[in-house]
Amino acid sequence: MEEIVLNPNERASHLPDDTKAVPLKVWVRGFCMDDCDIGTQAEIKTVSGRLAKGTVTLEKPKYNHDFGEYIEELQNIGKQAREILGVI
Repeated sequence: MEEIVLNPNERASHLPDDTKAVPLKVWVRGFCMDDCDIGTQAEIKTVSGRLAKGTVTLEKPKYNHDFGEYIEELQNIGKQAREILGVI
């Protein structure tokens, strides 16, 4: 479910222009309280028992995230940190 938290006119003024030009959204997972279809407004109940209202975007959404592209400069950071801390 997708819910708009802040509309563009409610966003903080110090944000970059391209950021404050779009609404702040949150995606919430839960169970529809009534029959619903993708694209319609619905109320859901999360696993923790919180109720939320928004637009149904997916049925049974999967986790789909990563930590971005590989950053070569970070490959030795753990070793360097241990050396600095004297852990090695």
